[in-house]
Amino acid sequence: MKKIPLGRSGIEVSEWCLGTMTYGSQTPEDDAHRQLDMALDAGIDFLDAAEMYPVNPVKAETVGRTEEFIGNWIEKSGKRDAYRIATKAAGPNPGWARDGKGYDGGNIREIVEGSLKRLKTDVIDLYQLHWPERGSYHFRQYWSFDPSGQDPERTRDHMDGVLATLKDMVAEGKIRAFGLSNESAWGTTRWIDRAEAQGGPRVASIQNEYSLLSRLYDTDMAEMAVNEDVLLLAYSPLACGYLTGKYQDGIPEARALRSTAIWAGARPTG
Repeated sequence: MKKIPLGRSGIEVSEWCLGTMTYGSQTPEDDAHRQLDMALDAGIDFLDAAEMYPVNPVKAETVGRTEEFIGNWIEKSGKRDAYRIATKAAGPNPGWARDGKGYDGGNIREIVEGSLKRLKTDVIDLYQLHWPERGSYHFRQYWSFDPSGQDPERTRDHMDGVLATLKDMVAEGKIRAFGLSNESAWGTTRWIDRAEAQGGPRVASIQNEYSLLSRLYDTDMAEMAVNEDVLLLAYSPLACGYLTGKYQDGIPEARALRSTAIWAGARPTG
């Protein structure tokens, strides 16, 4: 398996990453553990999780379950060092995590500690912010996203607070690298600027949707990534299975309804 650098972090990861967002709903724990073993056998040493999985659909009672499944595998197998582990903090949400509260300088340490406990590890290799606090055009919000009400000073203060805590956690050895998800080019460069201003962890990666049916990244995000050495972690590269052809005969009604609910419910708010 080819290895690639994770931005400027000094970490190398396999070119392919194991996604785990269904662990705990569509994927029971024994199957999840088999997948973790099979990925290693195939040369994959990079896995991605989040505190607010699994889907589909997201439920308050399943928040954290994906990380718990991975943590149980680590405890059982003793193979923590076999994987570079990435996970994410949820932003503002309909109430599934922290009664809807996202992350800030005051609670990001608690959020990280929760993930460490569920993953049964002392360090997270890549810690990511799942979506911006200020809102986002991702999750199919291209036509409704309106940034005109944003306060750039508030955004800067928010970034500074988060980065100050993450800087301390990097020094403590609890986080190795920092990344973003569902961000814009402006947001990513601001995170980089604020990190450089205070010596915080620099953005190593950006996890955004990318497939033959979703190529927004090829515009300003690609330019940002090239100039700032930010690695793309592409999610939904097969457009949630659509590009495999499995929906040629249509989408089952129950699944279509669940999918609609997920996109509506996961909508980040400013």
